Amino acid sequence: MNERAIKAIVRKDLKVVARSRGVILPLVLVPTIMLIALPALAALAPAAADLPITPLAGLDSFIANMPPGLQAELAGLDEAQRWVVLALVYFLAPMYLIIPLMVASVIAADSFAGEKERKTLEALLYTPTTDGELFLGKVLSAWLPAVGVAWGGFVLYGLVANLAAWPVMERIFFPTTMWLVLVIWVAPAVAGLGLGTMVLVSVRVQGFQEAYQLGGAVVLPILLLVIGQAMGVMYLNVGFVLLLGLVLWGVDALLLWFGTRTFRRSKLTARI
Repeated sequence: MNERAIKAIVRKDLKVVARSRGVILPLVLVPTIMLIALPALAALAPAAADLPITPLAGLDSFIANMPPGLQAELAGLDEAQRWVVLALVYFLAPMYLIIPLMVASVIAADSFAGEKERKTLEALLYTPTTDGELFLGKVLSAWLPAVGVAWGGFVLYGLVANLAAWPVMERIFFPTTMWLVLVIWVAPAVAGLGLGTMVLVSVRVQGFQEAYQLGGAVVLPILLLVIGQAMGVMYLNVGFVLLLGLVLWGVDALLLWFGTRTFRRSKLTARI
């Protein structure tokens, strides 16, 4: 395995991403909304308790329909604290996973489909690398920034959550053990799911937008987690998150195995 060639592919792709406004824009806007705006609004919501319409209305009956384990986690907290913990620790946790998924998907969609649009794919295919090195370089160029943004975003989310919720919680309540497992174990696997799917799609289409639209279905598992928690079917605890990560790593391994088995530059050359 030629590590220098792989690093060169990663560096080249990251430079291209940094110069592309169409790629950078969603990479800035979505994390800003997910990691700053949403947790700040959720933490400040108890301040609106005296308004005619307040998120705390009906909170007790809502929690009564949640799984017993989640009810036990919220026991001993007052109404405003229950809202803050419910929103920032549990309900926004699946939304956080959209960050590594989105970053990996956007960069991966640009990996081959973007090369086709820029008419630079042919030169890339004739570089002195093996098919495996080229595929691995493309995968790492999306996975590494996705994990970096996810881990950096986690630190930012924690600062916003603790600062905005301090008047209610009066202590540092974030991160929890579940969140640490989510960030270290699940977020890299989610990034792998997004890029593995998107690279396979992007080699078969002609443009970035087409690849991104076709690969958008990969966000469905995240939406199921959001809906499942909101309906009280399940909630994110340490055991569930460990199992979720194990399943996702298994899917990633299958995608990587399939990608390395089917990726052939001769097929790409024929599609140009």
